Amino acid sequence: MNNSYIIPANSKKSQLILGFFTWTDFILFAAGVSLTLLLLLLVKSTDIIVMLLILMPALITGFLVLPVPNYHNVLQFITNIYTFYTSRKAYIWRGWCLDGKDE
Repeated sequence: MNNSYIIPANSKKSQLILGFFTWTDFILFAAGVSLTLLLLLLVKSTDIIVMLLILMPALITGFLVLPVPNYHNVLQFITNIYTFYTSRKAYIWRGWCLDGKDE
């Protein structure tokens, strides 16, 4: 055997549920859908505004776990934006080269 693997050993997509979702995404979406189903069973209304409000947990969690290109999902993208704008802006260099010169 010539050790020519088709899939790299560090493939992250193979660790995801259905190749898209992490366990956190799955639990978040399941909670939103469960809350929506519970509300649909408990609230009896024909008003369109009330029905949209009942559907909001499933719609919001579905939007948050939706895969987008170059990021895992919208939730991770929002988290990255939040940490970028709320974290320290001074980046400390911890390398082996000082001021562009090798010593």
